[in-house]
Amino acid sequence: MAGAGMAGVQTAVALRELGFTGTVTLIGAEPHQPYDRPPLSKAVLLGTAEGSAFDVDFEALGIELRLGREVLGVRPAGHELDTEAGPVPYDVLVVATGAAPVPLPGAEGVPGVHLLRTLDDAERLRPVLGRQHDIVVVGAGWIGAEFATAAREAGCAVTVVEAAGRPLAGALPAEVAAPMAAWYADAGAELRTHARVERVEPGAVVLGDGTRLPAGAVVVGIGARPATAWLAGSGIELGAHGEVVADAGLRTSAPDVYAVGDCASFPSGRYGERLLVHHWDNALQGPRTVAANIVGTATGEPPAVYDPVPYFWSEQFGRFVQYAGHHAFADTLLWRGDPSGPAWSVCWLRERRLVALLAVGRPRDLAQGRRLIESGTPMDAELLTDPSRPLKSATA
Repeated sequence: MAGAGMAGVQTAVALRELGFTGTVTLIGAEPHQPYDRPPLSKAVLLGTAEGSAFDVDFEALGIELRLGREVLGVRPAGHELDTEAGPVPYDVLVVATGAAPVPLPGAEGVPGVHLLRTLDDAERLRPVLGRQHDIVVVGAGWIGAEFATAAREAGCAVTVVEAAGRPLAGALPAEVAAPMAAWYADAGAELRTHARVERVEPGAVVLGDGTRLPAGAVVVGIGARPATAWLAGSGIELGAHGEVVADAGLRTSAPDVYAVGDCASFPSGRYGERLLVHHWDNALQGPRTVAANIVGTATGEPPAVYDPVPYFWSEQFGRFVQYAGHHAFADTLLWRGDPSGPAWSVCWLRERRLVALLAVGRPRDLAQGRRLIESGTPMDAELLTDPSRPLKSATA
C-alpha cells in the first residue's frame, strides 16, 4: 500500500479479514503511527486528545509498516515502487496517497500561515489557539468552518474570509448554504464573503479592497487536490483533477494497480457519472472492494463493484451536519423544517426518488434517508416536507 492513512490501513486490514496470507506492507510519508484525520480539527487541535492513532495491532495482523518514506514514482512494467529508501517490488500495488491541501498563492513561507491536514499541522496550531491570537481563516468550506469552531471555543477572535458570496459555495446550492452564514455570527466569528485575499503579510491579511485584517495566525482551507504528482510518467491514467482514474472495481489503467480514497475517482452506476469523493467514509468503504478484488482475482470470484452512497459529516458551531448522496442531477429540492432553527433537513429528488439529503441536527433523517437512497424507493413530496413524520414513512 502506498499511503498509510485511512484508505491504506483499511485495505491492509480488509485483506487479512478476507484471509489473504501474502505479505502486506504499508508505506507512509509521515513518521507517525498511522492515524485518523477527523479528530485533528477537533479534539487534537483543542488539546483534549494527544493523537488519533488507529486501534489496529499491525504486528498481530502481520502488516509491515514502513513509515517516514515518501513514494517518488512507480514503474508498472517492472512492478516496482520507488521510495526515498529505494525501490520496493510488488505483486499488487494499492495507491492510497490521499489528497493534499491547496496552498494560498503568495503565502508560502510567510510566518504564521498554516494548513490543517496532518498531525504535525494540528500540533503546530494547538499552541496558537492557546495564545488566543486574532485568527484569519481563508475559506468558508468544511475545514474552515470546523477550524473556526475550534478557534472560537479556545477564545480566539476569528474572521473567516471567503471569495464566494456564501459559505460552502463549492459544495451546496446557494439557497441551502445561505442559512449557514448566520452560524458564524451566532458563534462570535466574523464571516466576510466576496472577500478576495490580495496578500498575506506577517501579522496581517490584506484583502482586495484594501482592508487590513490583523492576524496573529492565518489558517488556509481553500480545498485539497489528489496527492498524485508522484505518478507523473508512470502511464497510470489521471483525470481532470489530477486524480487516479479507477474503474468500478477500483482498478487503475495499469495492471495489478488499484487506487482508493481521496486520490481516486470511480464510475457511479447509481448516479451515472464519475465521482471524486474527498471524505472519510469513502476511505473506509472503498478498501473493502479493493481487498475483495485482490483476493478474488486469485480465487476466481466475480469482480466486486464499488458504487456507494457518498456520506460525510461535520461538526461546526454547535451543529452536527450530515450529508448523504449526490445532488448534482436532482430535479426537485424540498425542505424539512425551518432552516433558521436548530434542526432541519434538505432532500433532493430525481423522478420522485431520493438522491441526496443534508441533515442538520436530524441524524434520524440521515440514517433513514441513506437507506431510501440505496433502495431507490419513490417518495411522496407532500409527506416528505412534514418534519414531524419519519422520513421512512414518506414513501409513495
